[in-house]
Formats: sequence, C-alpha cells, structure tokens
Amino acid sequence: MNTPRYDEVQVGDVLPALDLPPINRTTLALFAGASGDHNPIHIDTDFASKAGMPDVFAHGMLGMAWLGRLLTNWAPQSRLRRFDVRFQGITHLANAISCSGRVVEKRDADRSVRIEMQSSNQHGQTKIAGDAWIRLF
Repeated sequence: MNTPRYDEVQVGDVLPALDLPPINRTTLALFAGASGDHNPIHIDTDFASKAGMPDVFAHGMLGMAWLGRLLTNWAPQSRLRRFDVRFQGITHLANAISCSGRVVEKRDADRSVRIEMQSSNQHGQTKIAGDAWIRLF
C-alpha cells in the first residue's frame, strides 16, 4: 500500500473504487460465522419469507465492513480516527456492490482528511452512506 501524504491529497480526490462480486448465500453464511451474527433473517429463507422479505439479505455490518476495506485499501487502519455510516437500503442477494469515496475536507490542525463514502448496487441504489476521518502524515 502506498499511503497518501497529507500535502499530496486535495479536496475532490477520489479513492480507488472497491467493486465486489454479487452477494450470494455462501458470502452470507461465511460472514455469519466470522461475525457471530447468526440472525436467521440473513441465512434462513423460510424465516425471511415469514418476515415478509422475498429472500435473505446481507448483514448491515457486512456492508460497513466493505466500506472499511475501501478506506484501509487507501490508508492503514491505524490512521482511521472516525468512521460513521447511515444504512439506507437492504442489500439483496445478487446485488453487486461498489464502494466509492472522495476527499471532501482537509483539517490542518491534525493533518486529517474527511472522506465521504457510499456503497451502491449495480442499479445505482445507495445502500450505505457515511464519512470517515483519516489522519495522514
């Protein structure tokens, strides 16, 4: 990873996108096991149907983890100072998610930059939006 330097980063700079393959049941089962979140709405089709959903869907924290990967692909995790998101839509099976971000603010006092980011599916529907502060040197 080639960590950006504060003096080199400009407001408007775009982070390299993170494009993911379509969501499938295996991904959901693996995330449930890794996270300990075995909520049946994410892994049990019958349970999801009884809850009025067409099928199981991705964990919100899985989507947040992808945005975290977008950030840590750009700068080391140790530089992350704040990470906030708003969940805006359900990520259904077969959604191919793309995570994007851009620098929207620089703060000279602590050499930090604010990144606005979002994840969207192949139809352009935003699933998660948020921002993060990253300290650079």
